[in-house]
Amino acid sequence: MSLAPFDPRTDLEPVPFHPDVLELAARLKRAGLRFRPHVGCFVWDPEGVIDAPSPFPHRIYFILNLQRFEQIFGSMESIQERLVWVPTETQARAVLAKLGGEADTPATGTRELYELILKGLGA
Repeated sequence: MSLAPFDPRTDLEPVPFHPDVLELAARLKRAGLRFRPHVGCFVWDPEGVIDAPSPFPHRIYFILNLQRFEQIFGSMESIQERLVWVPTETQARAVLAKLGGEADTPATGTRELYELILKGLGA
């Protein structure tokens, strides 16, 4: 099986992986947003721990096989510590709802939702 890397000239991003969105995701983590690694999560590997080439820009990976991530990092706790979760819009809205925010907010994108979560976390 050949890995066709993400090509920003022709491919559509599932979530915006721009550096400013990744920095907001890192701020969410620093503000205390926890995630339980599971299949279906996008994660950012800012330390470059994962040897395999990323199929997305900026060392973003999609958890499809959680056991493989556990092999790489050694434990679920290490995955949580070393990777940054990049919530999709649906996941961000679910987090916002859990924080008591308005999940149906007219926020128009990932950046705005991340900012609302930061406010909900008191950051």
